[in-house]
Amino acid sequence: MQTHSEMIRAYIRAKDENRPHLMRRIFAETATLEMVVQTGTISFPPISRGVDTITQVLVRDFGKTFENVYTFCLTDAPSNDNGPFSCNWLVGMSEKETGTVRVGCGRYDWIFQTGGARLVEKLSITIHLMLVLSGQDLRPVMDWLSKLPYPWCPAEKAANGMPSVPDLKPAFDYINRVRV
Repeated sequence: MQTHSEMIRAYIRAKDENRPHLMRRIFAETATLEMVVQTGTISFPPISRGVDTITQVLVRDFGKTFENVYTFCLTDAPSNDNGPFSCNWLVGMSEKETGTVRVGCGRYDWIFQTGGARLVEKLSITIHLMLVLSGQDLRPVMDWLSKLPYPWCPAEKAANGMPSVPDLKPAFDYINRVRV
């Protein structure tokens, strides 16, 4: 049986590296994904049910559009496997077709099964912010993200290493608000 930390790490790896086969190790067959999108710069179905549908949305469809994906939980890994787990997150990526850079921030709320394999029963992803930057910003953004501890990164470390790209200011402000 995997720990909550191992399942979250596997989820991030599945999504970021386009590895759909990992999703069955993370999500229960009847799991639910809830997407709360508070920006007009990205879209997802509001509710997805079942591991196959969740895999299609979060890995296969996502991987068709984005590459160079880095996702960070802006906290320490969960220290126990009791109850739900919530954390703020940071993501950076580039669009395959246009080369534009995306940097987003939000919140994960994980609910795990209490019996059996203790897989993810429900994941709620809130997207508070999704910035769209020029392709010229790819190098400084990727240099920054690739140096951060992955996938568990203290918010302070993410904020302190952020490149001075003016369009990143809303992400900098968000990360500083959620520092623990």
